[in-house]
Amino acid sequence: MNYQLPQIPLRTSKPRTDGITMVMDKGLSIQETHNFISVAEPYIDLVKLGFGTSMVTPNLKEKLAVYATNNIPVYLGGTLFEAFLIRNCFDEYLHMVQEFGLTYVEVSDGSISIPHSEKCGYIEKLAKHVTVLSEVGSKDAAHIIPPYKWIELMKAELEAGSEYVIAEAREAGNVGIYRSSGEVREGLVQEILTQIPQEKLFGRHRKKHNRYTF
Repeated sequence: MNYQLPQIPLRTSKPRTDGITMVMDKGLSIQETHNFISVAEPYIDLVKLGFGTSMVTPNLKEKLAVYATNNIPVYLGGTLFEAFLIRNCFDEYLHMVQEFGLTYVEVSDGSISIPHSEKCGYIEKLAKHVTVLSEVGSKDAAHIIPPYKWIELMKAELEAGSEYVIAEAREAGNVGIYRSSGEVREGLVQEILTQIPQEKLFGRHRKKHNRYTF
């Protein structure tokens, strides 16, 4: 910080074990990536190339190299994982991740239906090669998951090998741990935290800011 103010909590330094912040890259150019890192690098722990944007991003390897040079791990959107999976291309997905030198992956089932035991099986397989973040919850606002189920699913995915679990909120912040109005479901979050360690949990911090942290 350039100056101090009282009652401002200190930000821990990287590498962090909690208070981890993920920022979503929805298709920055190489120059925009450099500019972004120049102002935000101390605060970024992970970058997610959102959705399936990595499939059409020009100069993808060059962009990944920019992040790698600044010691910022990158992973691909969970929607892309689901796109591979629904085409029965799990092995091809793992090969692609390894080809690009990625050390993190996201496993989700927000857009397609996967039996939970099967999802945990994919987590277990991937965890042998990379660090896994798994997303719990549905992108369907009509699909209400009771608190005990959130906890049950999160526990199972952590036991399967996920390093972190992500509470679904969608980019607009209006499903999952948020109500349709954008208001956080505080009771749900507090109940989850009674069973799931805070340092293992990612949640969308602010509506529309594409930032995950707890």
